[in-house]
Amino acid sequence: MRSHLLNHLTAEHYRRSVTEGVERVAAKLATTESPFTGVTADALAPRIDGIDLDRPLHDTAAVLDELEEVYLRDAVYFHHPRYLAHLNCPVVIPAVLGEAVLCAVNSSLDTWDQSAGATLIERRLIDWTATRIGLGPSADGVFTSGGTQSNLQALLLAREEAKSDSTSGLRILASEAGHFSVQKSARLLGLGPDSVVRIPVDHDRRMQTVALARELERCAREGLTPMAVVATAGTTDFGSIDPLPEIAELCAQYGVWMHVDAAYGCGLLASRRRRGLLDGIERADSVTVDYHKSFFQPVSSSAVLVRDAATLRHATYHAEYLNPRRMVRERIPNQVDKSLQTTRRFDALKLWMTLRTMGADGIGELFDEVCDLAHEGWELLTADPRFEVVVEPTLSTLVFRYVPAAVTDPAETDRANLHARKALFASGDAVVAGTKVGGRHYLKFTLLNPETTAADITAVLDLIAGHAEQYLGESLDRAS
Repeated sequence: MRSHLLNHLTAEHYRRSVTEGVERVAAKLATTESPFTGVTADALAPRIDGIDLDRPLHDTAAVLDELEEVYLRDAVYFHHPRYLAHLNCPVVIPAVLGEAVLCAVNSSLDTWDQSAGATLIERRLIDWTATRIGLGPSADGVFTSGGTQSNLQALLLAREEAKSDSTSGLRILASEAGHFSVQKSARLLGLGPDSVVRIPVDHDRRMQTVALARELERCAREGLTPMAVVATAGTTDFGSIDPLPEIAELCAQYGVWMHVDAAYGCGLLASRRRRGLLDGIERADSVTVDYHKSFFQPVSSSAVLVRDAATLRHATYHAEYLNPRRMVRERIPNQVDKSLQTTRRFDALKLWMTLRTMGADGIGELFDEVCDLAHEGWELLTADPRFEVVVEPTLSTLVFRYVPAAVTDPAETDRANLHARKALFASGDAVVAGTKVGGRHYLKFTLLNPETTAADITAVLDLIAGHAEQYLGESLDRAS
């Protein structure tokens, strides 16, 4: 069994095995004609359940053949131009190369004696990102598993900086269009059920600063402690960007920690045309960025950044076997001192490889392309009487729904849209997402693939309308 360990004796075996796997995936990518096969869980589960994990195949080719049956054939392929659902991006090749390298070397980004140069690369990328945001010379941060973890760590720091004797009076003020991880973080941080105050949004799904000011004043009047205001730069459903300068002013006025969840909108940091949409982010106390969304990186690649490096001490614990306190005095850079995680992948390498190959402008151009495409899609939707669209996109998200001319019952329209989404997914022709607006069911395009065209959008809209009309026709038949 030692023949399977990756080391100097098995380098050639490693080369052959990985090459064979890459060739399989490359062949699949080259021949995939739709983003999904439409397979159901009921159909796929017996195949996987029927595999005896205690009887290995002992042959890489056989294992890859089996993998084709249980995974590769039915995977949802985000690289396909008609995958239009969630915040999943096609990935750039330099990042995939970085993934291959980091997996094989297997550095752990907790202590210097496990990562050496990897530690310095991650720190350099944190500095680069903080500079792009404009956080100032005292900024710092650390890579995380994703936006949820980044938001959790930011709110942990905010809670500790609030210096409150009791958590019962702590409040987090967040947009009602913000990410659910804010509520989840509050629960994990031991805050009460009333701790997250949802601030109303305007027509463009941006936080209403008048309502925020009113809530901050109420907290002051009632003796509550607003420990953080969470602004969003790219909401999941609408891609909307809260008015960051105005929010920053209010946070400064009331002495409140300002966190910006830019998990989606962080791609604007690399845009030469749209960077101004993030004006005000430089005044944040903490920022979440997800490179695996709008920087076209493989999952996972995220970071949390802070204006004041000293605040990261709230996540610091020392263990004699790992990072004893003396290492701080000896100026040994241990990333575990900043992180909620201990063992941690060298995910920063993917972004490093991307920047060193493509440059930031290359990333920004790709993100600008999908934002441009979203505006084309918005124009198509507003001109099409079959659909209504909620807001003009700021980034690359479109929320809309099919509105049948002959149906006046909103519930029936909801059912038609739900059916259209499910039928489209089952067909495998395209994948779209869904959400609720004002209690009604809507569909959602999240456009993150520069290979998607306006013609793809038009074709998918026709498919949606066709499925909805078929459902309504069958519903009419059943009622008659």
